[in-house]
Amino acid sequence: MPLPRPASPRALWSDLRAFAGERSGVKWIAAVFAILMPVVIVVGFIVDARTNVLPGEQVIYAESWSANRTDAEIVEAQQQREARKQEIADERQRQFQKLERRLGL
Repeated sequence: MPLPRPASPRALWSDLRAFAGERSGVKWIAAVFAILMPVVIVVGFIVDARTNVLPGEQVIYAESWSANRTDAEIVEAQQQREARKQEIADERQRQFQKLERRLGL
C-alpha cells in the first residue's frame, strides 16, 4: 500500500481557512484560553523552580574564650546563656499571648 503524497502548503492554508470558517469567534476565544492556561501554569512552575533554590548566606558567630578559664567561669557563662535564652522565650510567649488577646482567641 503506497503512502499518500505530501500535501502542498497551499492545501494546508486552504484547509485551515475552511476549518476557521466553520467555527464561531467564541469557540476560538475558548480555544486560545484552553491552550494558554496550561502554558501559563507550566511556565509558572518553571519560574518557581528557579527561584530561591540555594540557601542564603549564613553568618556563624564564634565566641573567643581565654584558654585558662576555670570550670566555674564556664558554668557561669552557660547559666547566663540559658537565662538569656529563657528571657527571649518568655518575651516571645508574652507577645503571642498579647496577640491572642487582641484577636480574641
